[in-house]
Amino acid sequence: MTTAALFIILFLCLITGMPIAFALGLSSITTILIFSDDSLASIALKLFEAESEHYTLLAIPFFILSSTFLSTGGVAARIINFATDCVGWIRGGLAMASVLACMIFAAVSGSSPATVAAIGSIVIAGMVQAGYPKQLAAGVITNAGTLGILIPPSIVMLVYAAATEESAARLFMAGFIPGIMMGTMLMIVIYIVARIKKLPAQPWVGFKNLFLSSGSAIWGLMLIVIVLGSIYGGICSPTEAAAISAVYAFCIAIFVYRDMGPLKGMKWRNSSDESIPSIFIRNIGLTLKALPLSVFHKDTRKVLMDSSKVSIMLLFIIGNAMLFAHVLTTERIPHHIAEVIVGWGLPAWGFLIVVNILLLAAGNFMEPSAILLIMAPILFPIAVKLGIDPIHLGVIMVVNMEIGMITPPVGLNLFVTAGITGESITWVLRAALPWLLVLLFFLVLITYIPQISLFLPEYIDSLKGYN
Repeated sequence: MTTAALFIILFLCLITGMPIAFALGLSSITTILIFSDDSLASIALKLFEAESEHYTLLAIPFFILSSTFLSTGGVAARIINFATDCVGWIRGGLAMASVLACMIFAAVSGSSPATVAAIGSIVIAGMVQAGYPKQLAAGVITNAGTLGILIPPSIVMLVYAAATEESAARLFMAGFIPGIMMGTMLMIVIYIVARIKKLPAQPWVGFKNLFLSSGSAIWGLMLIVIVLGSIYGGICSPTEAAAISAVYAFCIAIFVYRDMGPLKGMKWRNSSDESIPSIFIRNIGLTLKALPLSVFHKDTRKVLMDSSKVSIMLLFIIGNAMLFAHVLTTERIPHHIAEVIVGWGLPAWGFLIVVNILLLAAGNFMEPSAILLIMAPILFPIAVKLGIDPIHLGVIMVVNMEIGMITPPVGLNLFVTAGITGESITWVLRAALPWLLVLLFFLVLITYIPQISLFLPEYIDSLKGYN
């Protein structure tokens, strides 16, 4: 009775168009008040504990803040220039460079919509200007942007780690090879399409320009080394690395690239004959003078406000989803479902088919974090009983969430691309569908070849054991 009431109330709330966070919270609170002896005070306490007991979740606002600084501070444009110089000379290279730029930006942002917004707002117009069909450009970016939640650091992986109490560091390791593999698959398909449609190639810029563009982007690229290196090396936890990334992104956006803040527009070198010592002394003085002003500058305040809005929205969803998961756990719903499914005698491969179907269906209607917090407590014990590695299950769930980002009616990437291109959601969906087939094929590979996900975490674990 309790289980039926919980899901009926949730379904009724969703079909009325109620936001998912409110639907999860209202269905949970109503079920607790009617069928449980818990008081309203206990509900408030559970909402508080949902955020405070999961230290890993603290990384989310830090990564969002870092991503906002990088998007505002011009890092995305420099990454795109570097990616274009790397592969732009290949036929279809501008589209391939867009995918490469998404892969790099994903490794510093952890967010799929942020990756689409930062990269797509620049490269879609550039591809159209270079002679690419607008629909192809939009479809490529919409799909490549999903790498933002697969390539570490990933906000969605942090949510799965909090829901299952698995290691966030091992999840990040598990997403690294699949992320590179998916990006490579997209670029291979782009090359084939480019040969068929005779898409243009950019001229080879030469090693000198490639060196210059890499030098321009190096400060953004270093964030990948700092975050992932500190986590994989055991120096920092994911939350500590996220805090470092936010401070680092603030510094490079304001004091190095100077695309925002009190030093905006100021050049490092005033003239070609200025000596290196004088350049160093002058810029140190400018930095020290601007340091107290930069914290309160209007650009900084805007970034803090924007990232706070996104963080509050996401954490509110997570809090209500964890309350929903608490009701599930209290009523032993995951345990009962696990017993039923195990009783069916499904092999591991059959169970994974059921998992993918459930997650693909849920991805059409719900936000990824909410899906993981609801489904992970249900699927996790079943997977363990069937001998499926929890880290492998996590990567499968994240790839399903990627596909959910580009399927209507709640595909966030569709809305971001529609906003960039000025086209309708239907138009963007038609543009993205052919490339979605690549993601579905990739999902099959990830599901049934677990070593794609598990090779790197197992290898690093063996190195640590050896040392």
